Amino acid sequence: MNRGVRGFTLIEVLLATVLLAAGLALAFATLRSASTISARGEAMAERNEAIRAAEGFLRQRLTSALPISYARDKDTGQAFLFSGDARQLSFVADLPDYLGRGGPYLHQITYSDDGRLKAQFTLVQSGQAIPDNPARPPETLAEGLRTLRFRYRGLDAEGKLGQWQEAWKNPDRLPMQVMMQVQDAEGRDWPELVVALPQGSTAPQVEAEL
Repeated sequence: MNRGVRGFTLIEVLLATVLLAAGLALAFATLRSASTISARGEAMAERNEAIRAAEGFLRQRLTSALPISYARDKDTGQAFLFSGDARQLSFVADLPDYLGRGGPYLHQITYSDDGRLKAQFTLVQSGQAIPDNPARPPETLAEGLRTLRFRYRGLDAEGKLGQWQEAWKNPDRLPMQVMMQVQDAEGRDWPELVVALPQGSTAPQVEAEL
């Protein structure tokens, strides 16, 4: 005689349902956490790549800096070839074709309060910056930075490399070296970017003529 097959009790069904629901909740939580971590990692990688690209761009532009004036002091007639402090610097270099029509342009690199590193380009003609009409909007090189600082180095009285300066005090000549110190959004200090200007300090001034 065959015995009847025993079914599940209500308690067993409820217990299995609870365990299944808990397992699904854990799986969804794990998936959501993994997605969040992945998105955060991708965002961090994008910011890191942007900083590297900005450093590469700035290095290329600074090594191309020319001893060309972009303005003159109205009272003394002193030519401005390079100016800079902790948050901005200005110099003249030939603009790559992919950014414009080429030729000498004033490069104004600025770190703003919103954590962005920006570049503004203005045509230089006969020793003066000629603003575009309408004005050309600045290019964003990097964003999401916590801090950024520029420093400068020239020759001392003995003709040797001097100490790093928070501001460049000799606008009629180019510095020998420029440093950029960056702290990203996560508070990590990036390796210092130090760029040597081939025509720094000793190069004579010339005026651009187009």
